[in-house]
Amino acid sequence: MNRTIKKVAVLGSGVMGSRIACHFANIGVQVLLLDIAPKELTPDEEKKGLKLEAPAVRNRIVNAALQAAIVANPSPLYRKADAAKIKTGNFDDNLKDIAGCDWTIEVVIERLDIKKSLYERVEQFRKKGTLITSNTSGIPIHLLAEGRSEDFKQHFAGTHFFNPPRYLKLLEIIPTADTKPDVLDFLQHYGDLYLGKTVVLAKDTPGFIANRVGVWALLDAMQTMQKLGLTVEETDKLTGPVIGHAKSATLRTSDVVGLDTTINVANGLAQGLPNDEAKDVFVLPDFVQKMGESKWLGDKTGQGFYKKVKGEGGKSEIHALDLNTLEYKPSQKVKFATLEMTKSIEKLADRFKVLVGGKDKAGEFYRLSFGGLFAYVSNRVPEISDQLYKIDDALRAGFGWELGPFETWDALGVQAGVDLAKAAGRTVAPWVEEMLAAGNSTFYKVEDGVRKFYDQASKTYQAIPGVENFIILDNLRASGKVLWKNAGASVIDLGDGILNVEFHSKMNSLGTDVIQGLLKGVEMAEAGYRGLVVGNDAPNFSAGANLGLVYMQALEQEFDELNLMIQQFQQAMMRMRYSSIPVVGTPHGLTLGGGCELNLHCDRVVAAAESYIGLVEFGVGLIPGGGGTKEMTLRTAAKYEEGEPEFNLLRNTYMTISTAKVSTSAAEAMDLGFLRRGDEIVVNSNRVIAQAKAAALELADAGYTQPTQKTNIKVHGKGALAMFKTGVYAMQQGNYISTHDQLIADKLAYVMCGGDLSSPTEVSEQYLLDLEREAFLSLCGERKTLERIQSILTTGKPLRN
Repeated sequence: MNRTIKKVAVLGSGVMGSRIACHFANIGVQVLLLDIAPKELTPDEEKKGLKLEAPAVRNRIVNAALQAAIVANPSPLYRKADAAKIKTGNFDDNLKDIAGCDWTIEVVIERLDIKKSLYERVEQFRKKGTLITSNTSGIPIHLLAEGRSEDFKQHFAGTHFFNPPRYLKLLEIIPTADTKPDVLDFLQHYGDLYLGKTVVLAKDTPGFIANRVGVWALLDAMQTMQKLGLTVEETDKLTGPVIGHAKSATLRTSDVVGLDTTINVANGLAQGLPNDEAKDVFVLPDFVQKMGESKWLGDKTGQGFYKKVKGEGGKSEIHALDLNTLEYKPSQKVKFATLEMTKSIEKLADRFKVLVGGKDKAGEFYRLSFGGLFAYVSNRVPEISDQLYKIDDALRAGFGWELGPFETWDALGVQAGVDLAKAAGRTVAPWVEEMLAAGNSTFYKVEDGVRKFYDQASKTYQAIPGVENFIILDNLRASGKVLWKNAGASVIDLGDGILNVEFHSKMNSLGTDVIQGLLKGVEMAEAGYRGLVVGNDAPNFSAGANLGLVYMQALEQEFDELNLMIQQFQQAMMRMRYSSIPVVGTPHGLTLGGGCELNLHCDRVVAAAESYIGLVEFGVGLIPGGGGTKEMTLRTAAKYEEGEPEFNLLRNTYMTISTAKVSTSAAEAMDLGFLRRGDEIVVNSNRVIAQAKAAALELADAGYTQPTQKTNIKVHGKGALAMFKTGVYAMQQGNYISTHDQLIADKLAYVMCGGDLSSPTEVSEQYLLDLEREAFLSLCGERKTLERIQSILTTGKPLRN
């Protein structure tokens, strides 16, 4: 059956329901968001003389929930305007409207009786053949479907989104025995392509996949912490970025989510898993029970494992809970010799052997933790998943682990992991021992560019299904597709005549090596290929130019060297823009400063929906110097014929750069002018490079011809310059900006106006590039700019001086 999702009903407007509604609105779907009607008036409503029958009263709960979502930070919406796609109502008056919806998602309170009662009402109005799913995380899916009609059961499944739905990529699909195969196929396809999710097919077991393993790991860390006498701060240090987990690690994450949630989920799993071989881990430690009784639940109650207090002089301090005395003490800096040894190891997979080899408490913690984890996940196959890769997918996408458990185990070595499990008093599943005995030493391997996993049922390696629409650079690298490489960049053959330039500098910053890689990529593509993609699989496209290099040369007053470096950067951008082959950029995550400038100079951009794009140089006392100021001025001039007052258009662009605006999504980047009509937005970031390759081929097939540099860019000279200078002076006089801010803003205006020309004039791109470079260099000679750069480099925080 061909399905089109035009309208979705979301039943329940709590934190999850309202956010799920927002994410459907993000992708252009009309949403009907419903909740209960109030049973009594609020004092405010009584004062206004409203009655319970008034629409404003009947929809008060749902409207308040949606409004809270709209103003939430981080926002669940790509654009605030997308909220207009959500229509609100209540179960009494508007449940009948689900008859016009293609998919109904239930997100009400986690009580079986309430859910089943709602489904009975849904059956009265739901159109046959439409999808009906539940977002439950704790109730067995088959129990929810009991007593429903055959059509309801055939089109029913669990669709477990993770919170926040916009940002966490996991979507677990849980079918029942009655769910039609085509419904299951559709949900998986739609979740991947349209909702941008890593879709994992889960079994109807307690906690499904991610929560079953993730919560076990969280509770195991708590118990190991108690066993080894580690502090709260030490545990979070050991379970954070050093092992590829979130910065909030274990206990800080519990504070954010709410300790009551952890307690409820743990108790639910303990009750539902009487035969789990590691069920002892689901028994909550004493300190957790005492914290729950005291309502120390984390951020929602003001204290949990951490507490923010006022210190001397009213300054906020973070205190941590002492688990022995249950009193709060100032947080202590954590240092372990084992962690010090990993500081120079950039690649996560290479750290694990060092971590488990540690001779201190950190090493002991890792040996116990990894040993327990490996045994636990091995015994979950085939209980919660028939294929091990689904467990890794779920933990990466749902809990933010950089590597899943089996990938981590591979990094350590499978036999070494078995030994750790035994030493920790745990037993791995027999299929792992059988795998090793048969001469298979890894869970994953890459053959001919295809990543395969060990399938314990067939005892063979199978290709991971569903990734044929992705291009994974690591797989190509393992298959010898790297054609050229230096310390900062690689040129990789994507096939079909398209090359890719990948960055692998720290934070993908654009230094000399990366510029050389870009130029080499263009040169090679022009010599015998059809197009070029600039893309990488890192969390962020690029944090910008190598600021440390700029700082060192400016500090040493090596202005000739600095001028040459900026000139080379500009020329590289122009070389990409005016090459004889199409160049496609792939922004995702942080795409700042030079990273933004690079994409501004591509023929087309295929952006991940979660792209945070901006020209942020103003924050370090500079203006965009790699062609960014020129390109934004050029793009603004191209709009002059559209009828809007020219000074208004120029002012809007000027404000975008001078306030260092960064888009909160690719959709907002379109509004800010960083993306253009014709650029593409891809919701699933895993698909970006493949889509960029397709875009490069499309441009080549259309007969791409080398463009010529613009020489007719309209600039306004003194007229516009006076307007900007007057506004900036007023801001400085009102103490809204500093005198140094005023200097930077004036220099930006000078470039964007084309200098102090006596009248509007048409100028060339090179003319604007020269002005841009001159302004950038002059600011590098300012002491206050150097102070700002130093602050970012040493503290990571902007300095307003």
